[in-house]
Amino acid sequence: MLPWKRVLRPLAALLLAFTAVTAAPAPAGAAAAPSSGWNNYSCKPSAAHPRPVVLVHGTFGNSVDNWLGLAPYLVHRGYCVYSLDYGQLPGVPFFHGLGPIDKSAEQLDAFVDKVLAASGAAEADLVGHSQGGMMPRYYLKFLGGADKVNALVGLAPDNHGTTLLGLTKLLPYFPGAEDLLSSATPGLADQVAGSAFLTKLNDGGDTVPGVRYTVIATKYDQVVTPYRSQYLDGPGVRNVLLQDLCPVDISEHVAIGLIDRIAFHEAANALDPAHAKRTTCASVFH
Repeated sequence: MLPWKRVLRPLAALLLAFTAVTAAPAPAGAAAAPSSGWNNYSCKPSAAHPRPVVLVHGTFGNSVDNWLGLAPYLVHRGYCVYSLDYGQLPGVPFFHGLGPIDKSAEQLDAFVDKVLAASGAAEADLVGHSQGGMMPRYYLKFLGGADKVNALVGLAPDNHGTTLLGLTKLLPYFPGAEDLLSSATPGLADQVAGSAFLTKLNDGGDTVPGVRYTVIATKYDQVVTPYRSQYLDGPGVRNVLLQDLCPVDISEHVAIGLIDRIAFHEAANALDPAHAKRTTCASVFH
């Protein structure tokens, strides 16, 4: 049995540090954030931001730790924001995204329905990190999600897979997670380039009609390599490299989803392209 208390203690300290670094005040003139932050089911989308945003964590992540930076960033800008846990393994707390990815997509399907019912919106927007930027494509393509989703934004998504060695490079960021590799982790196997899951997902094209796709990648990604394998082909696709926006940005695979405000700014542009503002190195201060 894993010593979960010993594992969670340093993680809790790390998450508090992320909160202190990334929770910026709302811009001048912005609407006040809901009192309960994100996952506030009384939040009603505004005319300015008419669609709720669903955040989809990555492998070994969960609905809280992956989004301590981006969720408040979006809430402060007037969005109704929600996040889910998916891909849980029996008896494994905290570390998720490890179950079969087709089953995880079914969990996303149910969660989007819940969010739409609570918000009254007809469509949602999805923002996912790593596996969380790739897995929703299964929902869009095979589970009817395209009728309920306006846009998918992927932060370092493994759209065409990676190597198992690449996935194991995530382990140092999640103390105790290495022990999980002794258990069955179908969610890892599904992400290996050439897997049956990825072959099915990408057969016939990367996209489906009616959905806007944005991929935000970093050339310093050490998990999903080569980084250009993250890019999608098809109508309604925009592939973005962080270093084209800010050459001095050195974020790697984990940081792009956790703390990179250049990526956050560009994700916000993807959610509201009609009011997009140019993303530069100075965007970290906005």
